Amino acid sequence: MAKPKNTRKSRRKGQKHQTPPSPGPSRRDVLKLARMGAVGAVVAGGGGWFALGSFRAWAAEHDLSRIGQGKPTVVQVHDPQCPTCTALQKQTRQALRNFGECDLLYLVADIKTQEGQRFAVQHGVPHVTLVIFDKAGNRQEILSGMRSSEDLVPVFRRYQAVSG
Repeated sequence: MAKPKNTRKSRRKGQKHQTPPSPGPSRRDVLKLARMGAVGAVVAGGGGWFALGSFRAWAAEHDLSRIGQGKPTVVQVHDPQCPTCTALQKQTRQALRNFGECDLLYLVADIKTQEGQRFAVQHGVPHVTLVIFDKAGNRQEILSGMRSSEDLVPVFRRYQAVSG
């Protein structure tokens, strides 16, 4: 059996002289990094803008000082860890879709906050409760317990008509 030839020398002879790699990043690498940085900045900026908008909406919905400022108001006494409260919130928001943004104001009194707890104690209500105020801020009705959106629409319509 014949021994294979040592091809090491022949490979060296056939290879062309290569320049050693440059010590720093190439122009292409720099442009790639710049593009990735720009895309990252746009994504982060968009995410920040969305998060800021979401926070503002959350803060406005939890601002109980808005009661009595010219609009009938529905305030949900809410515990964010309570599944029944979350279900009532979903039904209430669904019922409020039947009204314009200027017709009824929806606020949340979160009993995990001092302001929300103070509101619940002041009105003598537990969580899973809706408290309805007229446009002057006078309490009109208390709805305790779970309600469907179909049950809530006529109640909300009544207070919208009274204030309209």
